[in-house]
Amino acid sequence: MAAAVIWARLTESFWLNCQLFGLTLLFAIPLGLVVCFGSMSRFTPLRGAVKTFVWVIRGTPLMLQILVIYLGPGLLGFASPWPSGGSGRLIAAVVAFAINYACYFSEIYRGGIESVPKGQTEAGQVLGMTRSQIFFKVTLLQVVKRILPPMGNEIITLVKDTSLANIIANKDIIMMAKEYAAKGLIWPLFSTAVFFLIFVGALTLLFDRLEKRLEYFR
Repeated sequence: MAAAVIWARLTESFWLNCQLFGLTLLFAIPLGLVVCFGSMSRFTPLRGAVKTFVWVIRGTPLMLQILVIYLGPGLLGFASPWPSGGSGRLIAAVVAFAINYACYFSEIYRGGIESVPKGQTEAGQVLGMTRSQIFFKVTLLQVVKRILPPMGNEIITLVKDTSLANIIANKDIIMMAKEYAAKGLIWPLFSTAVFFLIFVGALTLLFDRLEKRLEYFR
C-alpha cells in the first residue's frame, strides 16, 4: 500500500482525536466551573456530594469510565442512550471525557480562587460590590493567571488521552496505526508520534504566549 494513502488515512483518523479534544474542552471548561462552585458551596450536603463525586472520578481510570458510560446502560437492562454507529461511540466518549476533565479542572479552579488574597474580596464588600461583581471584576483575571500553567498541563494531557477512546472502537489514529502494524508495517505506529508532537507543540507555544501576556498580574 502506498505511503501517501497510509498518511491520508492516518490524517483522517487523527481528525477523530481532534474532534474529541475540541468537544471535551467545549463542555469540560464550563462544567468544571460549575463543579468547582458546588465543591465550594456553603450548603454542606451539596458540597459533600460534589466532593465525593470528584473523588470517585479522579480515583478511577478514564478507560473504565468510558466503558461504563458506553456499555453501562445496556448492561443494566436499559435502552442505550447513544446513537448507533460511530457517532454514538464518539458522543459517549465525549461525555466520559467531559465529566472526567471537568472534575480535574474544578480542582484547578478551586485552587486558583482560594489563592487570591481574601483581603481583596473584603475590600470589594466594603465598596458595596456583590459576590458576583467581586468574582468577575476582582478575582477572575487573577485566577486565570494562576491556573493557566496547570490548565495547560491538563489540556496537553487531554491530547494524548484521546487515544483511549479506541477502547469502544472509536477508530482514532492509534487504532489505525495498530491495524497497519498487524499487517507488518511498523512505521505508521511511529508516525503517529509526529501528529501528537505537532499538536502538543502548537499548544505549548500558545500557552507560553498566554502566560507572557498575563505577566502584568504579578
